[in-house]
Amino acid sequence: MRTLAGLFEAVEAETPYGGHSVTYEPIGQAWLTLGARRRRESGEAGQRVGVETVEAVAWVDGRLSEGRVLRFGGADWVIGGIDEAGAGRVRLSLERTR
Repeated sequence: MRTLAGLFEAVEAETPYGGHSVTYEPIGQAWLTLGARRRRESGEAGQRVGVETVEAVAWVDGRLSEGRVLRFGGADWVIGGIDEAGAGRVRLSLERTR
């Protein structure tokens, strides 16, 4: 099944009080064919973090690059890796922490 995802880039800025803020600027949209989701837990000293990963296939688009964010299904997924899948398509490794 294909899913329409919004594509965003994180923009960091320093606040007037010395802190940092991150906003997400929209870049465009991409159609994705999603694979199966995988979950794992990692952490140390009693702090457990859930990490969810999924592979997706999309048409080749120069805006799809590592570190950018795809938003679909109410969650933000970071693009961790991009590989050629042939026939004008790319395979994306997506990850999010919970």
